Amino acid sequence: MANSSSSTITIPNFQLQHITHLRDYIPQAQTHPNPLAFNPYFQTFPGFFLSQTDIVLRHNALDLSGTFPTPTPPLAYTRAGPRNRIFFNPTHVHAAVVTCGGLCPGMNTVIRELVVGLWELYGVHEIFGIKAGYRGFYSYEPVKLNPKMVDDWHKRGGTVLETSRGGFDLQKIVDAIQNHGFNQLYIIGGDGTMRGAVEIFEELKRRKLYISVVGIPKTVDNDVGIIDRSFGFQTAVEMAQQAINAAHVEAVSAVNGIGLVKLMGRSTGHIALHATLSSRDVDCCLIPEIDFFLEGKGGLFEFLEDRLKEMGHAVLVVAEGAGQDIIPRTESQKAEKDESGNPVFLDVGVWLKSELKNWWSRDHPNELFTIKYIDPTYMIRAVPANATDNSYCTLLAHSAIHGVMAGYTGFVCGPINGNYAYIPVDEVAKAKNKVDTRDHRWSWVRSVSNQPDFIKC
Repeated sequence: MANSSSSTITIPNFQLQHITHLRDYIPQAQTHPNPLAFNPYFQTFPGFFLSQTDIVLRHNALDLSGTFPTPTPPLAYTRAGPRNRIFFNPTHVHAAVVTCGGLCPGMNTVIRELVVGLWELYGVHEIFGIKAGYRGFYSYEPVKLNPKMVDDWHKRGGTVLETSRGGFDLQKIVDAIQNHGFNQLYIIGGDGTMRGAVEIFEELKRRKLYISVVGIPKTVDNDVGIIDRSFGFQTAVEMAQQAINAAHVEAVSAVNGIGLVKLMGRSTGHIALHATLSSRDVDCCLIPEIDFFLEGKGGLFEFLEDRLKEMGHAVLVVAEGAGQDIIPRTESQKAEKDESGNPVFLDVGVWLKSELKNWWSRDHPNELFTIKYIDPTYMIRAVPANATDNSYCTLLAHSAIHGVMAGYTGFVCGPINGNYAYIPVDEVAKAKNKVDTRDHRWSWVRSVSNQPDFIKC
């Protein structure tokens, strides 16, 4: 087997993405029987323990006509789940859990299920929480966790462990991991966090340390690639609908009323798209993947004017990353970065509200006009996960635990076509999940909103 986490293994009829194993660089690693085989609350059966031949296909919808090329042989990933032999003695495990980046519904659920799963499934009792993100490894003392302590964490929003952006110092982090004696790392975060996890994994491998690293992708925007969706996304869409409903009520209750809702989505418009499809009250959905313009034939103002004449109201949803290229910026604003190194976005909602008011007062100075602006961003990301996301978080946590105990490292767990799989963390760190404006979902948005395509005439 190749040692690189991004290498592939070709087996008959499939191209299996290689997941690094501790034995790849520590060949003397010893195995132990999986305690699940002796757990009185589990009843193992043929097929309960997975093998190397259990795989998940990357694509399960193919064009047999050959019009659209598909990988040959088909791309596949290792299926997530328990293995018959494990590579950690549970009594010698010192596990660390860290949350990084912004808030997202379900973070506390993932922490809870990691603690309870390690404790109850595998008998691991040395579990520690790292406070305040990556900087917590070298700036704070770890917090010892147990099932009693985390019992109700899934009912809380945010992360009890606290989080932060930035603070990534590779040598300080890996030195702290060694000094604390951690041999399992569970890293919860978005794409920037996953890039950090790649560096940590590579450094641990370079030092030939017997430490497994798993990333659990977290982004409320659903912009992590390869996996079906990220946890918290369905909760975000559900909460976004409440904001859209409020905007609709405000709009229909006013003369020439417009309800404007700004939703999360820095680089992708998944929340705005799905909230639009599910609410049916949205007249126009603006996302980062689609350029739009305000003035002239085919522009937003023309569309809204026609909509107000026809219906008397309109609801407009905009993702936070939309329109950033047409909002005026000062030179200092163009160069501004946040703690994670991302460009600082200007508030498209506030700007759009101002532009709408200026347009109406200019073109219709003697007519009533009302615009109500709703920004539910922090309300959405700070709430506890709903039932669907809670269930998903549990499966993610258990998949991560099974993979780490089996000796895999440098991987991410997540669903691919509904089946949980292990994916190289460097592959996930580089992958993006943009809204494909040429697929059927965006066509559905256009069909329910009848909005313009913003092609300049």
